Amino acid sequence: MTIFRYIPLSVHAGLETLAAPLLMVAPFLLGFGQAAAVVSVLTGALLLGLALQIPGPQRSISLASHASFDYALATFAIVAGITVGIVTGTWEPTVFLVGIGAAMVALTASTRFSAPRGV
Repeated sequence: MTIFRYIPLSVHAGLETLAAPLLMVAPFLLGFGQAAAVVSVLTGALLLGLALQIPGPQRSISLASHASFDYALATFAIVAGITVGIVTGTWEPTVFLVGIGAAMVALTASTRFSAPRGV
């Protein structure tokens, strides 16, 4: 079985750039507790930092490293979401953070991490 990578790198970067601020604002709009807000804002800030590394030939990290960081950030969101749910007993932030982590895994798994020469 082959994994199809349909999403171009530029679209991946655009989606991350749009999702990161939404991820940082969501816990305040949805009324999550302090722990979920910290996790969500931290995840959004790291995601935005990763997204801004993609454009141009002068990347500070390689594309393979970017993919690895995306998977690590998704794992963090999932594990932190489950931990917040267990510790606080509120499951809405858990569903949100696990959903964000799953969406990040899906996006990363379906992205072509290649760039044309010189870009």
